[in-house]
Amino acid sequence: MLVMKYMFLIILINILMVVMITVLSKKSIMDTQKLSPFECGFNPISKKRLPFSIHFFMIAIIFLIFDVEIVIIMPMVLTMKFSMMKFWMMTCTTFISILLIGLYYEWLNGLLHWTK
Repeated sequence: MLVMKYMFLIILINILMVVMITVLSKKSIMDTQKLSPFECGFNPISKKRLPFSIHFFMIAIIFLIFDVEIVIIMPMVLTMKFSMMKFWMMTCTTFISILLIGLYYEWLNGLLHWTK
């Protein structure tokens, strides 16, 4: 019987907390500017058929590539202690050479020129 009382009390406290969170987290002023989506500097309300800047897209792709590169390279340093040096060097050299080939390709195609 005592367990049922504690269980009921715990459920009641949880329900009370959920209700309080929903009441306190509601926005007091519903602003149309705050509720509208904002992507890539375009105002979605005014013009529907604006051309997308391919230059912005390429800069975003380059950022993602180098961001993922950092995520992959950092654990390589930590695994250096636990792996065989020959295979570790071969893996790191292959990975970094692939990234350098990609960087060279972007440089040849002019994707690294921020202003044209």
